Amino acid sequence: MSDPYADRSAVHAQHVDGFGTVRVLPLDPRADAPVLHPWVSAERAVFWGMNGLGRDQVEEIYGHMESLDTHHAFLVVKDGAPAALLQTYEPAADRVGECYEVREGDIGVHLLIAPPGAAGARPGWSAALLAAVASYVLEVLDRRRVVVDPDVRNEKAVARFLRQGFEAGPVVVLPEIDVPDVYLPEKRAQLAFLRREVAFPG
Repeated sequence: MSDPYADRSAVHAQHVDGFGTVRVLPLDPRADAPVLHPWVSAERAVFWGMNGLGRDQVEEIYGHMESLDTHHAFLVVKDGAPAALLQTYEPAADRVGECYEVREGDIGVHLLIAPPGAAGARPGWSAALLAAVASYVLEVLDRRRVVVDPDVRNEKAVARFLRQGFEAGPVVVLPEIDVPDVYLPEKRAQLAFLRREVAFPG
């Protein structure tokens, strides 16, 4: 089967033994909206905060993000099939920066893994994708620590991060954001951190 993403440049590519090749592509809001919309609007993605939005609205949100220097979005593909939506951000320029002491070298990450059955999902799928993402943000971008802020009710996501070597931080309340281009409701979040020396010892 041909790879529909073969002509798109990746910021990171990594072969994961026993899993396949993972590529991290800068998101194209228009081209990727048809893939992303069913993911972010599904009930399983309720904590992503986009339930009820139309495809055009999803495209608009990521079009706005594309204009920012501090927040970036990526489509993660595995062997040519869409596997996850990755967002990275500078914590000091995000509401999470109001809730903990940001250190030099920190980078924030949001990761939405594709629905079960996508791209041949199987046991070990989440761990392999997280390993490739960690390699990108910590090694390629040369950061010291990853911070994540899943909703406290999203027990699966919290457990997934802790299994991957993240250390639990405090439970915090992320403040509501209501500005012309962005609305985010208040959120109780479980902070967790992954240090580079833990992810890649030695």
